Amino acid sequence: MEKYVNRYYLTEVDRYDDTIYCHHAMMGEKLIPEHVHKKGQFLYTEGGVVYLNTPKQSYFLPARHYIWIPAGVRHSIHPSSAEVIMRNLYFPVYEHDDDFFMRPGIYPVDSLLMELMMFTNRWNGNIWPDDDGRYSIAKAFKMLLSELGRGALPLSLPYPSDPRLVKIVEYMDQHIANHVSFRHIANQFDISERSLARLFQKELNMSFIQYFTILRMLKGLKLLLDEKLSINEVAARVGYSSLPTFSNTFTKIVGVRPSEYVKHKSLWNQ
Repeated sequence: MEKYVNRYYLTEVDRYDDTIYCHHAMMGEKLIPEHVHKKGQFLYTEGGVVYLNTPKQSYFLPARHYIWIPAGVRHSIHPSSAEVIMRNLYFPVYEHDDDFFMRPGIYPVDSLLMELMMFTNRWNGNIWPDDDGRYSIAKAFKMLLSELGRGALPLSLPYPSDPRLVKIVEYMDQHIANHVSFRHIANQFDISERSLARLFQKELNMSFIQYFTILRMLKGLKLLLDEKLSINEVAARVGYSSLPTFSNTFTKIVGVRPSEYVKHKSLWNQ
């Protein structure tokens, strides 16, 4: 695995319009500042959690998942550790690209994608269209993304702009282990329940319970990846007294049961 030393590849990605660019490396640092590409980006990580911020959303990328970042979307990358490994493929925008490639999204990586992605581990830099073998494989990889990625996982949260809601979501984050009800929030911030519901829908395009549930699962994922806690302990830390309820909610949002996630965690981090 190449050591990540500098960000030279960020400028190399768009040097040639028609190439597919491949880059596998250790991060080596804990921030890649905001930037943008003319190519769409497939990003898969190993060895830790990656937070990816766009002007509109904050994304949480756990192990065995990838994020698709459309061309032209400004973003910054924040790994939980400098030892996180990134696997990147950058693709030109093709005329036949469907809607899948027009929006950011996080998706699980199945065994087929994993095999193809690991096959590209031997490549680095530009793959030219006249390199029939490698270019055809890489282009087929991109086509598979839209075929297999039919349902993006809700592993992101939008940013509120209303000052009242900024304080409310900060409070929710700080009290995630508690039973923070909708009524409690309304009383705490001296706002009617009706106004609070409208504020969540208008600002975040989701309900209070949708936001709080996703926030809890993202925190749970981070605890499962970064802390040596049992699933029971993680459930309690994010405010669930019922392990089955936590497990079922986790499975619905993340796509795998927490027990399976923990079982394979050591394999993903190798």
